[in-house]
Amino acid sequence: MSKIGLRVSVSVGLLWLCSACSPVSMLNAIIPENGYHRFVDIRYGETSRHKLDIYLSNHSNSEAPKKTVIFFYGGGWDSGDKEDYKFVAEALSSAGFDVVIPDYRLYPDVVFPEFVDDAALAVSWSHKHLAKFGANPNSLFVAGHSAGAHIAALLALDPHYLKRYQLSPDRLGGMIGLAGPYDFLPLESDTLKTIFGPENERWRSQPINFVDGKNPPMLLMLGDDDSTVWPKNSRNLATKIREKGGNIELVEFKDYGHVEMVAKLAKPLRGEGRLLQAITEFIHRNSVNNLVAQ
Repeated sequence: MSKIGLRVSVSVGLLWLCSACSPVSMLNAIIPENGYHRFVDIRYGETSRHKLDIYLSNHSNSEAPKKTVIFFYGGGWDSGDKEDYKFVAEALSSAGFDVVIPDYRLYPDVVFPEFVDDAALAVSWSHKHLAKFGANPNSLFVAGHSAGAHIAALLALDPHYLKRYQLSPDRLGGMIGLAGPYDFLPLESDTLKTIFGPENERWRSQPINFVDGKNPPMLLMLGDDDSTVWPKNSRNLATKIREKGGNIELVEFKDYGHVEMVAKLAKPLRGEGRLLQAITEFIHRNSVNNLVAQ
């Protein structure tokens, strides 16, 4: 998982979108400011990285309570900033969903599984406090791109993270993974070897090792031109979930690369909106309203 950049041609010029570039000012500068109400830098834990932004959608497609998507960004577990993902929040809020984007601690300050624990804490905080902001805490979906999809998948498949906060994966509305690494051993990068610890313990970092068929609904999306996170990660995980009888959908996007698997959510790059449409339809098919403490 390296820091990545992809040149994308759009009518407003050439934009660079990469996890190493913070902020993605050119892109976010042309993202609509209407359609949502934003609360910034809400603390959900003790450290400076334990902050999140909330985007309340002004759109509603039905009379049913709105759903909330907690989105974890990528960046190789060593980079990323919630400020750079306003374009993701705008996309999801335009579809009628409230959105939470947390920061989480990164390497070298922490190693696995601390960043996954941060994500579980953000879910717990959302469950307890979102109602105060006018969002629905009772239909939560976890989502992510790249390293963030890895984190979201572990929350959905390995129950011990949420159990720490008296929650369980089956209380999630679902999990949405964009170009995620779920089955990526053995490691070659020295940095990743450090992040994921001793070799005999690295199996704990692999979402595919926790499939038991009891997972919440999961949507895995991949670009078949992704050379950063191999498409086999999503395909292997989807195959194993199917074999165990779990709820899984796999959607492939022809000619999409790694960065396009999140950049195509941005309004200037959205085109026909297939990426956003797949997410929207999945959430509407798999909504629950009973996230309660176990």
